[in-house]
Parts: sequence; C-alpha cells; structure tokens
Amino acid sequence: MSFIQKLRQSVNPTKIDDFKATIGKHQGLARGNRFLIYMRPPEQSILNIDISNIAISALSGNFKASSLINDPRDIALLCDSTSLPGRQIQTMDNPHLGFRNTIKHPTQYFNEDVEFTFHLTNDYYMRKMFDKWMGLVINQETFLKNYDEVYTSDITIQQLNAENMPVYGVKLKNAFPITMGGVELNNGSSETQKLSITFTYEDFEPAGGISSTFGGIKDAIGL
Repeated sequence: MSFIQKLRQSVNPTKIDDFKATIGKHQGLARGNRFLIYMRPPEQSILNIDISNIAISALSGNFKASSLINDPRDIALLCDSTSLPGRQIQTMDNPHLGFRNTIKHPTQYFNEDVEFTFHLTNDYYMRKMFDKWMGLVINQETFLKNYDEVYTSDITIQQLNAENMPVYGVKLKNAFPITMGGVELNNGSSETQKLSITFTYEDFEPAGGISSTFGGIKDAIGL
C-alpha cells in the first residue's frame, strides 16, 4: 500500500466501525417521528363553545366540561406531522476584479412557511379551532385586517431523542395560519381524516432543548 493510500485511509472514515463510532459520539441518529409542538391559539380561539356540538355530546352522554376549552396539550397530541423550517439567503451578483467575473453578495433572507398536519376527531375539534383562528386574521364580513396581536402566536417545534428528551428547538415568532387544506370525503376510503394547516410567521430562532421547552410551555400557558 502506497503512502498516499495509507494517508487517504487514515483521513477518510470509510469503515463501518468508524461510522458507528461517529454516530455514537453524537448520541445516535435523529428520527423524524420524535417531535413535539407547543401551540397556543389566540384568546378568541381558546373557547370551544359550539351549541350544536354541546347538544349532540349531551344527548350521547359524552359531554365533558373540559371540552369547552381548546387545550394546547390536545393540539400537540393531535399533531401528526410538521417540519423544522428552512431558510434561504438571497444574493445579488456584483462585478469583481473586472467585468468578466462576478461574486454573490448577501442582501436578505427568506424563511419557509411551515405546514402542520392534524388528526381530525369526530367533533371536528381542530377544524373548528382553525376556522375561528383564520377568521381573526381578516374579518370575512367587513374584509378588514385585525391587529397583529389579536391573531398571532408563538409556536415552538422540538426534535426529541429516543428517550423523548428535547435536543433542538425552533420558535416561530408571531405565527398565524394562512392556508387550510380541504378535507376529502370518500365512500371508498377507510382511512381516518387529517387536516393540513400552513403557517407563516415573522421570523424563527433556533433554541436548545431545555430553553425551547421552558419557552414553549410559557407561550402555551400564556405567561
């Protein structure tokens, strides 16, 4: 084996043991099904007072006073999928060392919108809540935009490890829903229904596991 081959072998971790050691050193591989969200809807969306739904629940014997409040913990449990947002830096081409060569200079950045998918229950809990939330953004009768503090809320998304401990978090600042996906009704389908909601936001900031947990709980209970 030549000197160059020995050098490449020592520099490039090609062996499976090296790969496993690297993974172990960094606490294992992250898994997409280990996550948690903290989402607290605006004050006007907290109350879940639907007379027809209350009457149906009472007649069926399933009425519970706790169902009158949109509990942030229920929202987290019903969240089926979401994503940590991406970010893109926009650049502008400028001349460099003469007109034949250009280089890119950063000018601004864009954040991706974030989509959440929720399980729908038979009381249409999530759909009704987002109907109210989106109704706060723009009044559907007067077509007037509301004040930002009325319809925006901070949302925390966390990546969890195998022990369900947070290892990374992102806080969406002043987020609000902009798109509610349709719900398909199909006689040929036996699958449970889901609702997709797309959020936009002012900005996002990364946070560590512990700090994002405290921040998320604080936002969720409205402190």
